[in-house]
Amino acid sequence: MSEPRRRWRHSIKLRLLCVFLLLAFLVAFIFVGGAQKAFTLGWKEAGRPLLMDYVTRLANDVAAQGRPDVDKARALVERLPIITIDITGPAVQWRSHPDLPRPHWRRDRGDGAGDWNDDADWQALTQRRTADGHLIEFGLNDAAIERRPRLFLFALVALLAITTLAFLYVRRLLRPLDAIRAGAMRFGAGDFSQPIELPPRRQRDELGELADTVNTMGQDIEQMLQAQRALLLAISHELRSPLTRARLNTELLPESPEVNPQREALLRDLGEMARLISDLLESERLAGRHAALHREPTEPATLAREVIDELVASHPSARHIALHLGADVPGASLDRVRVRLLLRNLLDNALRHGGGADTPPELRLEAAGADGLRFVVRDHGPGVPEEQIAHLAQAFYRPDSARTREAGGVGLGLYLCRLVAQAHGGRLEIRNAHPGLAVSVTLPR
Repeated sequence: MSEPRRRWRHSIKLRLLCVFLLLAFLVAFIFVGGAQKAFTLGWKEAGRPLLMDYVTRLANDVAAQGRPDVDKARALVERLPIITIDITGPAVQWRSHPDLPRPHWRRDRGDGAGDWNDDADWQALTQRRTADGHLIEFGLNDAAIERRPRLFLFALVALLAITTLAFLYVRRLLRPLDAIRAGAMRFGAGDFSQPIELPPRRQRDELGELADTVNTMGQDIEQMLQAQRALLLAISHELRSPLTRARLNTELLPESPEVNPQREALLRDLGEMARLISDLLESERLAGRHAALHREPTEPATLAREVIDELVASHPSARHIALHLGADVPGASLDRVRVRLLLRNLLDNALRHGGGADTPPELRLEAAGADGLRFVVRDHGPGVPEEQIAHLAQAFYRPDSARTREAGGVGLGLYLCRLVAQAHGGRLEIRNAHPGLAVSVTLPR
């Protein structure tokens, strides 16, 4: 779909402008056409007898003695320059305006006789015959009629100006829709700090009521989210103590060939639960309005190597991760714990979903602009369907391609990475790299 057509289909303002213009032209056309038709019909009914009588008097002035007098005809034309006189007959052949064409209602067939093109009554209206056989025909001198072609242009400009003013007024009336749209987008992104504000004079109309309704909806959603976070935090805190006791009791089990497999499996499950609870608590801390960061000068390359070394213990294939350092990678003031968590989750995700590929995952560090830092983690696995990419960084979202909990996780890894990036004032971007998935995190220095 072309850009103008897309804007037309999705812009109420453009459609209102077109409706105003169409309405203005239709009103002008109907008014002018109707007035002209009414004037014409009224003239035919009321003006024809008067005009016939007037033409008869003019003919009597030209041929007062029953014979046309050219001098009188010439004097009449000078006195009334709006008319033309044609005299034809056995003795007098004279035209007051020989340079003008014949009247539009007559056609010359070539034999000197006239054939009437319009209403047959025009002959009785404009033509008089004298007693000696001369024909006197009256017409209108179009050249003498003062024409004002600019009047139509002025009328059109005035019409467009009035239409534009009306459109601007309607646009001003609908301007609160922009504020309502921006507020709804903020609420959808989870930012409830700024309600929709309208001028006092607009707070009582329909759009003001709509803004109040959307603000109320945003407050309700914020309260529900806060209740959900409070519940998650409470459950997570309460689970930590029994989970710690369960892990301690598991480690105290006697080591024997019969018990060791169950003991190791239980320890793995308890470790997974502990990491899940830690991620939940960390995500709720970062999702708050005042996420506290402990920034310190950090060398990104050193931090990346430390994270890769830590992953080798749980993922032996992590030793094959390709680390690419761009030229002039800048140091930065970062929260080392949170950025370590970010890199660990990104690399763990790449190992889970791209570990079976022939090419190992990649971690690239590079400068982003004049004062930015970018981490890019890419795997070479099957990737993710395009329609699911926009949802990957949402909490507890797992693509359908995640076959098991062990392979797909619980859906908090990328969500935590997005929160860490946003807490640092940066952003997280996800795209299919064909093959594999590429996740880019850009942080300010």
